[in-house]
Amino acid sequence: MPAPNRLLCQFSVRTKTHINLLVCKISVYICPILLCNPNHLSILALTSILIVSFQVVYLILFLVGLRRESKETVQAPHAVSVIVCAHDEEQNLRELIPLLLAQDHPEFEIIIVEDRCNDGTYDYLKQMIEENARIKVVRVTQKPDHISGKKFGLTLGIKAARYDWLLFTDADCRPAGNQWIRQMTSLYSTNTQIVLGFSPYEKRKGWLNAFVRFESLLTGIQMISMAKLGRPYMGLGRNLSYARSLFFQNKGFNSHLEIVGGDDDLFVNRQATRHNTIVSVGSEAITISIPKLNWRDFLHQKLRHLSVGKRYKFSDKVILALFSSTWLLTWFYVLPTIFLNDAAYIIVGIILIRWILLVVLFQTGSRMLGGTFEAWKTPFLDFIFSFYYLVTGLRALFVKRIRWKN
Repeated sequence: MPAPNRLLCQFSVRTKTHINLLVCKISVYICPILLCNPNHLSILALTSILIVSFQVVYLILFLVGLRRESKETVQAPHAVSVIVCAHDEEQNLRELIPLLLAQDHPEFEIIIVEDRCNDGTYDYLKQMIEENARIKVVRVTQKPDHISGKKFGLTLGIKAARYDWLLFTDADCRPAGNQWIRQMTSLYSTNTQIVLGFSPYEKRKGWLNAFVRFESLLTGIQMISMAKLGRPYMGLGRNLSYARSLFFQNKGFNSHLEIVGGDDDLFVNRQATRHNTIVSVGSEAITISIPKLNWRDFLHQKLRHLSVGKRYKFSDKVILALFSSTWLLTWFYVLPTIFLNDAAYIIVGIILIRWILLVVLFQTGSRMLGGTFEAWKTPFLDFIFSFYYLVTGLRALFVKRIRWKN
């Protein structure tokens, strides 16, 4: 076995061993107290232990999912249509298109959907068409009232595609290198219909940027680890590939045409299975997104994303809701009552284990998924995340319609 593969296997074995030891230690120290002295623990203490224990179990599962080895083998890269839907994105397209044209891939086309632009996008695209035969432009001048603009534009772009395999990104994203298309198309197999990719946000100064990258990495960890564990539930339109035939066989976005958003995560949630979905991760398989620069725009964006989650499959909603609610309860229920508990030392111990796992998870996730993140910021961002999710999560539950904001 080559040295790199041998080291990877050894690391994987060590990781699994450490996780097993951690679970055993939790069982050795906590279970006897719970089982042998149940009368000595109040309902408050038992509830607190249960809440944080759920968090620990989830974090361990995410770690196991990330470390799980993929069974897919590298194939010859397939011909693919890269589709970008753009509304008033002239400057972003001027930066993105040259990066797409520079991709190291034998056969691909670039389809830019010019969605009712008011800037110089169309004039720029006309120039690019004349200079490069790979580029195709689909122009949208008006849309039906019953469908969101992006879904309508994407549908026209998919219809215009020459190849059965489609690869999607946004105008404000940048491939991390010239191997992006190759990495996203080299794992296709006979059963594959969906390929999930990760798209971290660009690193900039400030705590807002740190939080944006924290939230994005957490979403990516959940998405990739659950897919590797056989429960794919969402995808990111900033880095997503699926078969054109899958789109038309399932009538495209027909089941959620009226919703703003959902062209990526909701489509994947409806169509992805453990048998037809794979993931492509690593530093060469990512696209880097431009982050929002103020809290207002960021919260509006996340509200739109969270509101779509109400349409997920019931089982996926239960899994995600349990994780999110126990995260919130850890801060708003467990910590405030910790000094009123008759088992405070046990609860503090489990919370410390949770924090350690969270730091390890983010460190492992950033390394494996191809992004960069300062793991030492995790405990503080963990606290901010609880307030963020409480506000946006509750609002997303009750909001009926969200306007698209460019």
